[in-house]
Amino acid sequence: MYDLIVIGGGPAGTSAAISAARYGARVLLLERGRFPRHKVCGEFVSPESFEILAQLLDSRDDGVLQAAVRIPEARIFIDDRVLQTSIEPPAASVARFELDKALWDSAERCGVEAKQQVAVQKVAGSGPFLVSTSMGDFEARAVVNASGRWSNLSASAPANGQVGAKWIGLKAHFVEPSPRASVDLYFLEGGYCGVQPVSLASDSGQPRVNACAMVRADIASTLLGVFTLNPALLERSRHWQPLTDPVTVAPLFFGKPQPARDRIFMVGDAAGFVDPFIGDGISLALRSGALAAECLTPFFRGAVSLEHAAGRYVEGYERQLAPVFRSSWRIRRMLLLPRAVRGPIASLLANTPAVTRYLVKKTR
Repeated sequence: MYDLIVIGGGPAGTSAAISAARYGARVLLLERGRFPRHKVCGEFVSPESFEILAQLLDSRDDGVLQAAVRIPEARIFIDDRVLQTSIEPPAASVARFELDKALWDSAERCGVEAKQQVAVQKVAGSGPFLVSTSMGDFEARAVVNASGRWSNLSASAPANGQVGAKWIGLKAHFVEPSPRASVDLYFLEGGYCGVQPVSLASDSGQPRVNACAMVRADIASTLLGVFTLNPALLERSRHWQPLTDPVTVAPLFFGKPQPARDRIFMVGDAAGFVDPFIGDGISLALRSGALAAECLTPFFRGAVSLEHAAGRYVEGYERQLAPVFRSSWRIRRMLLLPRAVRGPIASLLANTPAVTRYLVKKTR
């Protein structure tokens, strides 16, 4: 009988597993895939989450943070305008290919029993739980679901306000000599694409950028198709050379977060999919995982019931994390309005940098 089984080994799952293990829980961490791997992700690490990462990573695994590219600036390319704002303190860019592996290794180093290439098929019970997997059955007093937005264990429904619209995510790394130290967001009809420098500790200084887009499938289905939809992005990408094969995920659904279901703690994208353009997905994953572990600790010690712990988690999630979803939803809808409608908005933002800074802060 484990104290906790965590399903999913991404940033949300490893954050929950590491935090719970450090609180003294006996933790089993299950991952369907195998590390290292590339994931569709902007790989933007906000200032808030950089400190959390430093606390979660074992000192033997923090090389990914030392190799991180610091990002002090953000630029938004919308229509014929470029909106600029500073990021203070600077954010960072960390490749998921190395970050996820480092977090997984840190989980093992702090005593988590971690198993890769194990598919979870079913979770039964309401505490204790029986978790059925491709490796057999496991029992736990509590379960954290960090299996992502497409898992059969996560409830997702199209709620992006566009009936019939299918959104997809695409990502690849490219060579770009001397990329600017900024996170650049290119808006286009039916989506947007983020570009920022990124480095791998194993790169030996290879200059690369991460291009990560979210677009309606009826508008574009490849990164090249995305690039052609924004003149500035197309010009910038003309001389790029691919360093990785493109990775794609679909469909992307937006909806109100669901932090807990049947006394199972939902963290990261399993709880809710935040608009990628705000660049806070990794931060929300780490914070939700750590919050779940914090709320479960009194339960593990016998001080409260599992139902009470789940209630505390929902309250904390609604107070600390849910406002980001609401703000990002409003801003995305505003920036993806038809060009004739959003023109005055873009003009206002260009002429009043303080408003742009305010909007950025609202997504934190």
